[in-house]
Amino acid sequence: MELLALPFRSPLSAYEQQAERLLAAHRAADPAAIDLLHRKHPRFLDEKIKWRPKFISDSEIRDAPLSLDDARLTIARFYDFLDWGTLVDYVDAVTLGGPIFEFESAAQAVVDGDASVLEDALRRDPALVYARSSRVCYFDPPIHRATLLHYVAANGVEAYRQKTPPNAVEIARALLAAGAEPDALADMYGAECTTMTLLVSSSHPAEAGLQVPLIELLLSFGAALEGHGTRKWGAPLVTALTFGMVDAANALASYGARIDLPAAAGLGRVAEAASLLPSADAQARHRAFSLAAQHGHGDIVRLLLDAGEDPNRYNHEGHHAHATALHQAVLGGHEAVVRLLVERGARLDIRDTIWHSTPLGWALHAGGKANEQIAGCLRALGAAE
Repeated sequence: MELLALPFRSPLSAYEQQAERLLAAHRAADPAAIDLLHRKHPRFLDEKIKWRPKFISDSEIRDAPLSLDDARLTIARFYDFLDWGTLVDYVDAVTLGGPIFEFESAAQAVVDGDASVLEDALRRDPALVYARSSRVCYFDPPIHRATLLHYVAANGVEAYRQKTPPNAVEIARALLAAGAEPDALADMYGAECTTMTLLVSSSHPAEAGLQVPLIELLLSFGAALEGHGTRKWGAPLVTALTFGMVDAANALASYGARIDLPAAAGLGRVAEAASLLPSADAQARHRAFSLAAQHGHGDIVRLLLDAGEDPNRYNHEGHHAHATALHQAVLGGHEAVVRLLVERGARLDIRDTIWHSTPLGWALHAGGKANEQIAGCLRALGAAE
């Protein structure tokens, strides 16, 4: 079955029809239905890592007795609502019109790049730039409280709305010119996040080629270069590096963002890393080691190993803490760093704490020619299947 997101003002009957179709597709053993249930129904998700599907077979999901209520819950989760009841409440509120309808209509205009609808909404109600989402999701925390500007980052909000239209810079400029607060905080990923925090770690604007222009726009309207809020992943520059956004990190550096040891390590600035190392504390060294390995900067990895970094320690919190530096080097396709780490004692049998996979498993899962080469390298170094 093919499940497409409904227009935001759809009646409840349309969601009911999707639930009925899902239930019928499950009974017909449709692979897409089984996959959706595996990813969205709480019964098939891990009890501790609540977003991760359980390690169970498709046949176990196919053979599970499911009711229409199960299908409804799965559909609600497809739209990132906490449950069917919260989806019903949302539909009722949107149908009635008023503030929730106005916000949701404007949010949809942001993600669709519909500048005329957004501008009309802001003319009718200038206070919309300060309004916040009241959706009840299954996130941490359940209500993310995003402003319209947060939706530009295409991150942290409901997944089906995470997209970057070609005119995203125009949309963001309209919001900022109307008075949107560039450093307003929303509650996502267990942290307080600004639009900048979400933007520099978001793949959608990066793939659209608009991440750097959006960063520059936010800075021009006064967004904090060093970040604001809980900074769970560090300052924006280090956050960008943590999520592999090198162009974003370089852009922030060009605007004068502070270069500490983790930033220097992720950017591959060997001389700066060497000069910063003696005064860096243990946490900064650990973060720097993770980022240097992730981005393939072998000279800095060697520098930190010589300074006593343990190649078998899991990465620091906020820096892919479920994995080791070797996992990250493997995923990045950095063969020279992989060889260096193994030569300096990195174990090949350590499993990450989310997917329970070894570095070789990561290489095999990633696929592609580069990762096939890394897999061959790991086997030659002694990794077992």
